[in-house]
Amino acid sequence: MRQDAEFFEGKDPQLLYIAKKLKDALAIEALLCETSVDYGVEADHYSCGLLFPSQRTGAFFYVLPESLKRAGEILKERGYKPFSLSGS
Repeated sequence: MRQDAEFFEGKDPQLLYIAKKLKDALAIEALLCETSVDYGVEADHYSCGLLFPSQRTGAFFYVLPESLKRAGEILKERGYKPFSLSGS
């Protein structure tokens, strides 16, 4: 279920996924809602391109630490690659 910023106050939200396309963002929202995962989403900038670097805007999805593993598994089951600092 989509949550407001107040839901995450005093907690340590973890980045789950960066949707670079609107259709992906809508699909992720629907998936998290139908599986009853509490999440927050905000628009933010990310960098892309090696030869011609640029800044683009995407939908950044966040969950609480205790939901990160389950939410990541749900995304993987549907063919999405959850965000990982280690690149795995």
